[in-house]
Amino acid sequence: MPAGMAAGEMMKVRVRRAERIADDIHMFEFQRADGGDLPEFTAGAHISVRVPNGLMRKYSLCNDPAEQNRYVIAVKREMSGAGGSLSLVDGTKAGDELLISSPRNNFELVKSAGGYLFIAGGIGITPIMSMIRHLKNSGARRFRLVYCTRGPEATAFRNELSAPEFRGLVTLHHDNGDPARLFDLWPLLEQPKGMQLYCCGPRPLMQAVRDMTGHWFASAIHFEAFAEPVRQKADDRPFSVRLARSGDVVEVPVGVTILEALRAKGYKVPSSCESGSCGTCRTKLIAGEADHRDLVLAEDEQAGNIMLCVSRARSPELVIDR
Repeated sequence: MPAGMAAGEMMKVRVRRAERIADDIHMFEFQRADGGDLPEFTAGAHISVRVPNGLMRKYSLCNDPAEQNRYVIAVKREMSGAGGSLSLVDGTKAGDELLISSPRNNFELVKSAGGYLFIAGGIGITPIMSMIRHLKNSGARRFRLVYCTRGPEATAFRNELSAPEFRGLVTLHHDNGDPARLFDLWPLLEQPKGMQLYCCGPRPLMQAVRDMTGHWFASAIHFEAFAEPVRQKADDRPFSVRLARSGDVVEVPVGVTILEALRAKGYKVPSSCESGSCGTCRTKLIAGEADHRDLVLAEDEQAGNIMLCVSRARSPELVIDR
């Protein structure tokens, strides 16, 4: 971290490049406004960006971590989102200045693995690009990437990933939005073979990978959610959470997570991704039936654990170990 910069402090960067790289996907390159080096980062890290309309949004870094003079992100322009990506894409051009955070990493690349399997969908390619660039530039070729998109025009970094140096390592699959043409992942996931698996993309893709890897070691499976989880479903109901150690009861309304309800009552609960993909808020479930909405817990772990950031209750009350 640059001298004089405190944890959590925002830094000013200048937009060196802002350009469209695929349908509705735009690339931004940032450099420090004062010309100095940027804080170091590791493959899989993300930064928070204050976009022109004032919203804070998280974006994965997709360049090689060895580059200290720039950060590169790719952003999908989401018409149905909350307005963050629209503001950044439509309101930012080369030469503009923005405020960003230092990098954080909830999707860390495990070192010295027997091999790596990367599965990406759509804009979920961004953190994986950083990993692949890091591995390639360090001389490692023990990886395989399957990148699924609707079509070539929607494929970010297509020219780079189609280069001869990636032949045999990268599979680009286009389904044209047809469920019958989805990539068959089972042959890749049937036997773990000592690999580390990294998956980022739409929730259905990640859930499919989760469902097919119940026989893998939990420590070998890593997910990164590039979109916020659905905060409310039509059949959601309020429920109570009883804290086993103190006996306190916390009410969890519809549209509020357990994590948020606990914090509103003054409880300090560790968390990181808050999308059900990193496992930081994992808590022992003592009683009650949880409605699991995370991508971390294997089926045999769900009866005794819950992720407080996304999961809810099917029973009127949950009892957790706090």
